[in-house]
Amino acid sequence: MSLPPEILKKVKLIEISTRKLVNNIFMGEYHSAFKGQGMTFSEFREYVPGDDVRDIAWTVTARTGKAHIKRYDEERELTTFLVVDVSGSGDFGSGEYSKGEVIVHLAALLGYSAAKNNDRVGLLSFSDQIENFVPPKKGMGQVHRILRDLLYEKPKSNKTDLRGALEHLNSSLRKKANIFVISDFIAPDYSTPLKLLGRKHDLTAIWIHDKKEKSLPDLGLIQMYDPESDEMLWVDSSDRSVRQAYENYFKKEDIDRRNLLRKSEVKLVEVDSSGNYVDPLVAYFKKRNRSG
Repeated sequence: MSLPPEILKKVKLIEISTRKLVNNIFMGEYHSAFKGQGMTFSEFREYVPGDDVRDIAWTVTARTGKAHIKRYDEERELTTFLVVDVSGSGDFGSGEYSKGEVIVHLAALLGYSAAKNNDRVGLLSFSDQIENFVPPKKGMGQVHRILRDLLYEKPKSNKTDLRGALEHLNSSLRKKANIFVISDFIAPDYSTPLKLLGRKHDLTAIWIHDKKEKSLPDLGLIQMYDPESDEMLWVDSSDRSVRQAYENYFKKEDIDRRNLLRKSEVKLVEVDSSGNYVDPLVAYFKKRNRSG
């Protein structure tokens, strides 16, 4: 597939900035947070004071006359799956990047970290349908492909069906994986498939929101556009009661969404797309490492 030069340039710029972040501040935290899922036998060696007596290999000890223990290496065959929201609500942004652009940068950060850890990386992008499914593979080339797809492929729909995406993943993934759902979570009820996915996998919800979309400035009579429904609506923003009702609505939505994610028993990272999107993720991995 021949890609436009501007897409290739975007991929390269994201790669350069992301790799610097991964190398400088992110890699150690990611590796510690996502250790191997098991241990494999490596070799026998002589026992030294301080070794765990439960690791003593009694057959070898009896044969050699000296205490030996079994050594194990961590299994690093992990799979990281990126579940990426590409619906129309991602077009909003009051900072340097829109919510959708922040989502792509976070996918790059997680993808490159996983690839550098020699883990397999896969992608499921969704709107109100499955837009793209990339089976997990190892290597930086896989991350490049994922970024090219996210930046180049135009979604077929602006609407959102997170429930359908999660149900698809529930039926597709057989082995345990580290799953990151990166979305603004503006979607009808998805708690049941989210909870089911969290029982089988290590599931993290990365909630992207923008503080400016939760308040209405006093600009008089304005026309507002909903990118998901493709509808236009006239609103009198000079009316204080209208502005207050708008703000109250988003406060309630935020509380409900936070409660839903908590009840679904998934790990939660909140990212304000108008600010620093790296620090919340680093803080989350440090917290995971402290809690073991």
